[in-house]
Formats: sequence, structure tokens, C-alpha cells
Amino acid sequence: MKRHAVYPGTFDPITNGHQDLVRRAASIFARVVVAVAANPNKTPLFTVDRRVELARQVLADVPNVEVMGYAGLTIDFAREHGLSVIVRGLRAVSDFEFEFQLANMTRHLSSEVETVFMTPQEQFTFISSSLVREIALLGGDVHEFVHPVVAEALRTQRRVP
Repeated sequence: MKRHAVYPGTFDPITNGHQDLVRRAASIFARVVVAVAANPNKTPLFTVDRRVELARQVLADVPNVEVMGYAGLTIDFAREHGLSVIVRGLRAVSDFEFEFQLANMTRHLSSEVETVFMTPQEQFTFISSSLVREIALLGGDVHEFVHPVVAEALRTQRRVP
């Protein structure tokens, strides 16, 4: 059976760690949708449209990956798009408790959608969007942590008053 997966997140911005997980998920699943969340509980640096655009540019070379923005429950997005697996990244043990709760809640809301945890390659385990944003906004060099198009977007964003 061919499985289709969703990798949801805020992706503000998409990092090399995110990119690693998406590319590896794309080798496992027939189709992977990177679902960029509008997430009203966070104050993102980039608009959802800009985050979608950046993710599309970064992942343009992966033929079975789509990038879409969304608002609302991830489980509803998954059902609407025929996605039977939710991919979640675990960078460290500290991520596990929250992700475990989220997976159990997802299972409670819909037994037909499964959650799969993936860990990034070792060199990406310390990278987070919030750290990348902070470094960039303070004028630091983030080229090791993000795709060049994202580094440029962060540099440009820093100049906006």
C-alpha cells in the first residue's frame, strides 16, 4: 500500500534539519505534503505565504513533495488531503513528551491517521527555527543552518523596520 504523509510545522524558517527530515520522508512515502501552519499561538517572522514560498524553493528538486499552507487542526488537513501518516521530528529526548502527547491526541481524534517519529541526522539535532531566527535577527551568520534562499530572506527581513 502506498502511504501519503504530512509533515506539519510552522517552518519559520525552514531549516536544514526540516529539509533533512522531508527528504528522508520522501524516500519512504509515496507523497509528502509539507504543511505550513498559520498557527495563531505563535508570532512568526514570516507570513504563512512567505514560509510556503521559501519551503517550495528549498524543496523544489524533490518530485514527490508538495508544500501547502493551512490553518486549523492538522488531523483535519490530513483527512482533507488523503494523508494517512503524520511525520513528526524528534531532535532530543526533551521533544518526546510533547510529541507523545500530540500523537496520542491525534490517535484519539482519528484512528485512521498514524504518527511516525523521525530523528534528524546528527549534524542537525541542535538546529531550531527559533535559534536560527534569533541569530539572524541579531546579525549572525546562519548559512550553515538554512538553505541559501532562506539565509537571504532572513538577511533581508532583518533590514525591514
